[in-house]
Order: sequence, then C-alpha cells, then structure tokens
Amino acid sequence: MSKTLELPFRPDAQLTEVMRLRVQSLQQRGQKRQEGERLLQPNEAVYRLDFSKQSLRFSHWTVRLAQSGSLTITATSQLWTPDLTHLMTRQLLEPPGVFWRGSGDAYERGTKCYEADAHEFGERIAELAKVRKVMYFLFAFGEGCSPETVDCSITFTGDG
Repeated sequence: MSKTLELPFRPDAQLTEVMRLRVQSLQQRGQKRQEGERLLQPNEAVYRLDFSKQSLRFSHWTVRLAQSGSLTITATSQLWTPDLTHLMTRQLLEPPGVFWRGSGDAYERGTKCYEADAHEFGERIAELAKVRKVMYFLFAFGEGCSPETVDCSITFTGDG
C-alpha cells in the first residue's frame, strides 16, 4: 500500500550561523575563501530535511510565497559533512529548484516553478534519501522573499 509523506524544510539556524561566522572571520582577517569553497551569501540560509524513511518516491512540491518574490533551493550532496568540512561548490547539486510569484499573481493561483527542473530535483532528493537521514539545502531568498514569507515542503510516496 502506497502512503504519502510530507516533509517540511526546517531552518537550521545553528549551521546558518556557523557559515555566516566563517564569512565574517575571513573578512576580519582579510583572507580569501579556499579554492572551490562556497560561502553563504547574505540572502541565504541553510535548511534541512530529516528523513524518517529511506525508500521514497518523489510526488510533489508545496511552496507558498506570501508575497511576490523568488526562492531558489539548492541541495548539497551526501559528501558534505558540515561538522567536518566547509561547503565546496562541487558539493552543490544541479538543477536547483526555482520558485517564484509575480507581483500581479493572486495568492490562490500559487507559486510558479520550472516544472521539469523541479521534478528532476525532487527525484534526486528521493534518491539521496536512500543513503541519508538528513539532507541540507541552501535557500536563496530573492526579490522580496524572506524566511518569514516562505512555507516549503516536499511530498513523497512510499510503502506503508
């Protein structure tokens, strides 16, 4: 029997702060990032998904933007261990999920996205869930979006 599982993306305030402190530390010491290192931008935050099951199939995204703006979600690969290493650009997965709501769009009409990319992205997350219990994401808030105006989850189907 197939059952749905909706997982909310949760902010990881501690990891976001650690990554912001890395940027601040480099700036204060006048140093440059390591070659290939991916520093957190001011409009970004780290989010996480915690998988209670490993055998999942992607179903759909639920992304609600309370006002016009855009949200880009980029997944990190299973090779990144945040407690041991800095995030490297090679550890970011393609394609990202890009979601937006235009200024003239009614809230009821919902959020738009690049459907094929979003579907492929969801399938990659389901694949990685087979080997991970936790997965990290960079949320880039653009054009009027902020953590307070975004509600985001991903739904999978799996065996009971």
